[in-house]
Amino acid sequence: MTAETKVPDIVIVTGMSGAGRSTAAKSLEDLDWFVVDNLPPGLLATMADLGGRVKDAVPRIAVVVDVRSRAFTADLHSSIEDLEARGVHPRVVFLEASDAALVRRFESVRRPHPLQGDGTLIDGISRERERVREVRAEADLVLDTSDLNVHQLRAKIVSFFGNDTGESRLRATVLSFGYKYGLPVDADLVVDCRFLPNPHWVPELRPQTGRDAPVRDYVLAQRGAKEFLDAYIEVLRLLNDGYEREGKHYVTLAVGCTGGKHRSVAMAEQLATRLRDEGVEVQVAHRDLGRE
Repeated sequence: MTAETKVPDIVIVTGMSGAGRSTAAKSLEDLDWFVVDNLPPGLLATMADLGGRVKDAVPRIAVVVDVRSRAFTADLHSSIEDLEARGVHPRVVFLEASDAALVRRFESVRRPHPLQGDGTLIDGISRERERVREVRAEADLVLDTSDLNVHQLRAKIVSFFGNDTGESRLRATVLSFGYKYGLPVDADLVVDCRFLPNPHWVPELRPQTGRDAPVRDYVLAQRGAKEFLDAYIEVLRLLNDGYEREGKHYVTLAVGCTGGKHRSVAMAEQLATRLRDEGVEVQVAHRDLGRE
């Protein structure tokens, strides 16, 4: 970038075909982002230069990148490096979904997978997973859309980008879940609360949840609960410093117990409160609450 240009905020939207890239792009467009669909990675720097011109500056650009190119990973990686060298620090949003969810979506619209070729739908999905594996590993934000409808995905995009100013302040999602329903695939960090006694076995607490004061007080009164929170916050302080140095803007912290109803919910709420006290912007989600 030269003195005659401004540095735009750039978000790169990519991920699995059928996982909701178009919905995410439309949601960003509704939030007044300038959206470019299916831009080859090699043109990212050109787009940043055009968007940064002072006269017609576009402060926020969202680019949807298709994964069908065989050189997708290398092209995107080199293009991001080029942007970084120009003083532009793009954020990568990766949309993920399970094989079963992707199969349902492709079958519902009766379209083949773009990498399917002469094989099956699953063959195409498998090829794509391998091709995007490195990009997913380096993404700033991974969103699992397997169990989300269009409106829920739109709400998630709004929650992350609705008041986005492009600042580097870390934003955290604290997610409670139940191990019996599976690990959340979009979590950056996972901690296990099953070392604490289970309120499920206390008759008067069983019908309540970790949001209710009696359950919360019971969980927090157990030996090790406070020590766990204290220690984990110390770890997150170290991570926060590292994330800031590396330009990571989003982190999803998953807190699990057996069913995702009591211990994980109470501990997730407490963890969110402590993170807010540390100056971290936090949203809380309880994935499995109400599934029983």
